[in-house]
Amino acid sequence: MDDVDVAIAAAEAGAAVVRRWFGGALQHVDKGAGDFATTADLEAEDAILSVLRGQRPEDGLLGEETGRGGHGGARRTWLVDPLCGTLNYAARTRLVAVNVALLERAPSGAARAEASLAGARFIAAAVADPFDDAVFWADGERALRRADGRDTALVPSARSALVDLNIDPPFPNAPAVRVARLGHADDFLKRFKPRVVSSSIALAWVATGQRAAYVTDGDLRDNVHFAAGLALCQAAGCTLTDLRGGPLGQGPTGLIAAADTATHASLLEVIRSASS
Repeated sequence: MDDVDVAIAAAEAGAAVVRRWFGGALQHVDKGAGDFATTADLEAEDAILSVLRGQRPEDGLLGEETGRGGHGGARRTWLVDPLCGTLNYAARTRLVAVNVALLERAPSGAARAEASLAGARFIAAAVADPFDDAVFWADGERALRRADGRDTALVPSARSALVDLNIDPPFPNAPAVRVARLGHADDFLKRFKPRVVSSSIALAWVATGQRAAYVTDGDLRDNVHFAAGLALCQAAGCTLTDLRGGPLGQGPTGLIAAADTATHASLLEVIRSASS
């Protein structure tokens, strides 16, 4: 299998576990600060890592629940979030994603790739929607949706004017920038309609055209929650910057993922106004 096929197989393995446990008696594992993992998170990550270890034993691994593993010092690392939207899932809400992304770091001294994140580039990614029987995938150049054995190209669009605001902590850019403020800012409400999904499936929806944009605070470097969705958006041709319009991956500076440059410019203007 090539890297994309591995990513898709791994995401589908995790999605099968997520579907099987949905609505069941889940055990919770406390992670502190109100966060927790469930039986489904743990078993889905095991299923994903089993595929990756079997197919790519020479690569590094970074899992949401198990941390770093695989081949130490590898330039290629698989980033795994087995169930993005655990609180939704535990409350029997089907707004979740299974995320798998392969990040390759440039050799020391090499020029950075244009589609990069802190000196790395996405080789392959897959985002599975367990309850839609679909997988969104990217290979660094193309972004497509696979369902019923057919691939359809993703086409970003701002037509809906829907913008997902991730208001889950941490907030490293507060108090200067607070994403939650946008939801009641007059300039924002004149142009957009806020939504809060609390899962990075919303980032994939920017690539599919179901959302005009997605805005979050946080540190995106080696972030298992966002990596696969970012890869989809990059390959689909979305506009991606940090919260101040700068390049991604330079620190804990957040994310604006917009369907097009005009939408991005409007959001950046609103963010600057709300932060002043």
